Amino acid sequence: MVGYCPICGKPVYFGEKKRSLGRDYHPLCLKCQQCQRQLTPGQHAEHDEKPYYTNCYM
Repeated sequence: MVGYCPICGKPVYFGEKKRSLGRDYHPLCLKCQQCQRQLTPGQHAEHDEKPYYTNCYM
């Protein structure tokens, strides 16, 4: 089953997905919505279903 990236809305295929906080992202889409820093799966905060670098979220 193909999931959809919550950032760009496009399909995320198994070989390219980064799974974090129960969602599948494209590697380039998993970045902080404030500072644009690339994020590591599970090592970020989420607000309004968007990922944020922990320091930006605080």
